[in-house]
Amino acid sequence: MTTPRHMQDASTPPLASNKLAGLLEKLDEAITLLAEAPEFAKPANLARVFDTARQVMLQEGGCQAIEQRARVLEEAGVFRGSDWETPQYLVPSLTTHALKSPDPNLVVIESISELRILAVAKGEYLHPLLSEEQAHHYLTQVMALNLWLLFGAPTEAERETQGPLAQIPRHLFHHLAERIGYEHVIDRLIDEIWRILQQRPIQVATIKQMITQIAICQANPEIDLGTSGHGADRLVSSLYGPTHACREDPGIDIYRERLSSMDSGALQYEATGFARAMHDTSLVSPYHAVMLRYLLDHGDHLLAEALGLSSTGRDCLLCYRELVHALIRGAVYPTTPQAVYGLAQMLERGILYQPPVAPAMWRQLGLSLSDWSEARLNLAYGDSTSPRARLLEGVLCMLGLPLGVGQGNNPTCQSARALSMWAYNDPDYLLQMVTWAARDDEIIMHFEGQPISSMESSGGVAQNLPMDLDPVSLIVVPHLDRIYAEMGRRCIDREGDPHRWVNPEFHGWWSGRGFRINVDVATGQLHELDDFLRHFYASYHPYYNGNQPLIHPQPAGIAVTDSAARFIGWHAITMLRVTLDPSDTMRIYFYNPNNDSGQDWGDGIEVSTSGNGERFGESSLPFEQFASRLYIFHYDPLERGELARISQEELDRVTGYIHRSWGADRVPAEDLQADAGL
Repeated sequence: MTTPRHMQDASTPPLASNKLAGLLEKLDEAITLLAEAPEFAKPANLARVFDTARQVMLQEGGCQAIEQRARVLEEAGVFRGSDWETPQYLVPSLTTHALKSPDPNLVVIESISELRILAVAKGEYLHPLLSEEQAHHYLTQVMALNLWLLFGAPTEAERETQGPLAQIPRHLFHHLAERIGYEHVIDRLIDEIWRILQQRPIQVATIKQMITQIAICQANPEIDLGTSGHGADRLVSSLYGPTHACREDPGIDIYRERLSSMDSGALQYEATGFARAMHDTSLVSPYHAVMLRYLLDHGDHLLAEALGLSSTGRDCLLCYRELVHALIRGAVYPTTPQAVYGLAQMLERGILYQPPVAPAMWRQLGLSLSDWSEARLNLAYGDSTSPRARLLEGVLCMLGLPLGVGQGNNPTCQSARALSMWAYNDPDYLLQMVTWAARDDEIIMHFEGQPISSMESSGGVAQNLPMDLDPVSLIVVPHLDRIYAEMGRRCIDREGDPHRWVNPEFHGWWSGRGFRINVDVATGQLHELDDFLRHFYASYHPYYNGNQPLIHPQPAGIAVTDSAARFIGWHAITMLRVTLDPSDTMRIYFYNPNNDSGQDWGDGIEVSTSGNGERFGESSLPFEQFASRLYIFHYDPLERGELARISQEELDRVTGYIHRSWGADRVPAEDLQADAGL
């Protein structure tokens, strides 16, 4: 093994330099032992490598030393048998969770992998599975998604869960930025932000933080962005200077004084500027909230202008004037600016015209929150505004953006789907759920006529109470999660998949009572796949169901695969509509409760979120590609399409997708023999 070069910053104190040199000697020795160890003994030797590498990366210059050893580390077997063994399939968005982990080994192996890919990107390591171009592209995505590590100190939560370990990702990303160049990071980050904003998520705090970091980069004379960052101006101005009167970011108090000296023409100009910036990005500036509160005393015409309403929204505003004013007073503050966009979109949907919704919103305005609800909201969002205002902001955003609900990094896709479905299809039921959860600390739902209390039910699917959620989900999801799990427990002795009985009871009467699954629950093998696909086409494809459109959103289950088409897990989604896209391809438009729905599922199946006729928040795939990842669907048993009309050729294409991906290891032996002609 050759001894790697040790590069040393002249400013590094001799004591620190000597400590790093000593650690590197230990690391080289540990790497040699790992490389020479027989296969069965490698795990024992791996622990020493990880522990020493962790200490090295905590030192100044440690990341550079690891980068120089990237090849020998990999050849010694550091990544063998792990997800990191195949770097061409690594997913950039997953790096955040690995680097935030309290597990030191997970942080270390992720960091070593990034430094290995950096060595490949710089042409210093000719990797058999990864090209320089692939490595560079991957790292720019990783940097863009983790830009906060370049500028922010560890948060209280990170210090609590990771301790000194939290410094390693920061040392790593400073080294990556110096080696790659900030200009590549910024351009990629801007593209990523626009792509996610196109999906209109409710949770935008992280996006706002990234935009703030871009603004800091632009203002820092020590960071040379070169020709990059031109697309950032619209993003930065949408938060810090969307109109002429606040273009230089003067501060809330000064802007409030400027408003008081404006005439009606100037106010209208400001209102139009705010609306244009908000609807362009879906982001709302704190200045916008200040203006909206100011306009309460200056006529509904200017309010409608500031909200950017169409004729539908304006009519709704005028019909429910007192309620809208009360909602602005109760929810719209500089600390809760997204309430403005939620309110505008809610008015555009016209749901206040549904008889129960307006009185339910009045109830929400006067709702007394339980101590538990207030504490939970303050813990997640701080006490810069009242918990009641924070929850009201969340209600407006969920009703305005029902497809913007995300589950965060939590296994609560069923609950997120339910909240989205109710906001989309049954808003007064959603408001009832919020009331019970926030006021009473209890939700009672019924399963086959028997009540289920969220307080009396034992644990749910999530092991810990999720915190990275929107305000409504933060309060309601823990209750729904326990109820959903209890419904599943009541089906434990039944034959087949429990979703058959749970989904219609949990989500609503409109969920079809008919049920099909293409996996045998006992064995995990594919089961009656041809019949399953024929039935799905006959139920949902307009060419085979008499051109019957999908009326109510329907729950469905998909087998999620990665970019190499390997099975990841089962996931809950909502089918929303089936229709021809602008290029006359039949597509299914669906809701995915992930915060980012644009995913590569391998074998040429890339989920689209814009450009193919999607509405904000929708995902879509061509019908046969979607069918190839579907494993559960519901249908109305009284409505049947024509099974016989579907050609075998079309079904074979779908089956091919399945057999090349998540179904590769699930084909029954008799089917394999039939395919082989035996």
